[in-house]
Amino acid sequence: MTRMVNAKEDFVSEALEGFAATNAARVMPVVGAGIVRSSQCPKGQVAVVSGGGSGHFPAFAGWVGQGFLHGAVCGNIFSSPSQAQVLAVARAADNGGGILFAPINYAGDILHFGGAAEDLRAEGIDVRMHAVTDDIVSGTPDKHLERRGIAGAFLVMKIVGAAAQAGKSLDEVEAVMVEANAQTRSFGVAFGACTLPGADDPLFVVPEGRMAVGLGIHGEPGIDEVPVTTADEATDILMDGLFEERAPVAGQRVAVLVNGLGSTKYDELSVVYRRVAQRLAAVGMTSVAPVVGEFVTSLDMEGFSVSLTYLDDELEQLWLAGANIVCFSRGQVEDDAPRREAVQGLGNEIVEIPEASDASVELAAKVAAAMNRVFDAMVSNETKLGAIDAVAGDGDHGLGMVTGARAAAAAATKICDAGAGAGTTLSSAGHAWSDVAGATSGALWGAGLVAAGQALGDTSAVSPQLVAQAVRAYSDAVLNRGGAKLGEKTMVDAMVPFADELAAQVQQGADLSTAWAAAVKAGDAAAQATADLASAKGRAKLHGARSIGTPDAGAVSFALVVAAIA
Repeated sequence: MTRMVNAKEDFVSEALEGFAATNAARVMPVVGAGIVRSSQCPKGQVAVVSGGGSGHFPAFAGWVGQGFLHGAVCGNIFSSPSQAQVLAVARAADNGGGILFAPINYAGDILHFGGAAEDLRAEGIDVRMHAVTDDIVSGTPDKHLERRGIAGAFLVMKIVGAAAQAGKSLDEVEAVMVEANAQTRSFGVAFGACTLPGADDPLFVVPEGRMAVGLGIHGEPGIDEVPVTTADEATDILMDGLFEERAPVAGQRVAVLVNGLGSTKYDELSVVYRRVAQRLAAVGMTSVAPVVGEFVTSLDMEGFSVSLTYLDDELEQLWLAGANIVCFSRGQVEDDAPRREAVQGLGNEIVEIPEASDASVELAAKVAAAMNRVFDAMVSNETKLGAIDAVAGDGDHGLGMVTGARAAAAAATKICDAGAGAGTTLSSAGHAWSDVAGATSGALWGAGLVAAGQALGDTSAVSPQLVAQAVRAYSDAVLNRGGAKLGEKTMVDAMVPFADELAAQVQQGADLSTAWAAAVKAGDAAAQATADLASAKGRAKLHGARSIGTPDAGAVSFALVVAAIA
């Protein structure tokens, strides 16, 4: 259990503050967003930026330094960082040679890193993005690029960081990233689940005497459970899987990572590597500069993973190149000069408030009040939503919804008090939700609320028809941003019936209160009906069958939000 917690909502920011203060010679914080090098890199050097949810230390903040990352974007626990966070870190890390985004492959990370890449390209900065996709249980070999990323990201980032450190061009660094990811495979097991900060229970339960095979780094349960056995036999399960994925070839040289997930410690990991080395030697493969330790954890999870990167001459040279980061050092790296410029964090943006009609200002107060009711509803249902999400996912949906709703309520209240109209108030709530919460849900709620605010406007006369149009704009934005369809067990399965029923009621002449109540009833019924569906989107799709019988957390939270607004 994670015991050293003050307020759970402050856990990540306080951890990063302490980490940056401890390692000021190497790194510095981008307040509210992540970590960058405290040194001044050579002008024109490609900046490699990765990141993801927190809770995986030393990934990702601990990977920042010479020969490795230039910046790490740090989201909430197990939740992708927001687009605003990615932008802040990328701008602080940029050396004028272009930027390579290298997130691990989860839907929220791809949404937010991808959105940031588009914004930076519009500013004239050359940005490339390729995700790490090393987890062999999360997809078939022919769909390697659709797999999720796990501990093999350490191997990939070491190689890519060395390419940037060597002064290679953005095209060359990008090519190294593509090749390193293509040659990297990982497989892991867990003996016990992790517990989120402030939570009383672990995300899932591994029965006594069993181990979960094929876990995810965000606390997702494994794809199978088998009896706990000896260290050699457990390691053989992973090596057999890796060799089945890619048949061993005598003479092949590989970089090897034996990674502990938080509670499986170094002596145990050394026992595991002993067996890995035996298996490699038996097939004539050579382990090159192996790494054993904790490099991608999941809070206090019990378990380990094995990662292999199949090396050619170039990849091996980069793997062996010097590096100097908090959790790892190798060889010599030329020192960079101290950073000269200040780093801009989040939270200092100046917002210009458009003029609004008296009626819209009056409605803005109701919007702000509604957002505060939404926050209260998410707090009351945080544990419930987390438990639903943990069935097939990582159990963080309740925490993410609370985090986003808190930020949205505060932003709406602040800008409403400053005299904003309803559209600006709602859009401000959306931007805050996305910027602070991150994750897939943050991106979708942010995009939806911003679109609804734009449709509502600050001067139009309020009517049931206008509200129905704003809800449809919300729905369209979510569909376009997330790409989910009806029947895939997502919030879309509650959202579309809600929007359709509201539009139908308004068209029939119902007043707004009556129409909204009917739509809430339709959305809630549709949310509960998702229990009959198997997950087909996001990380939960790996456990689609497991999710049958439990409604989708995103659909349930959507129904709770629109009920609170009523």
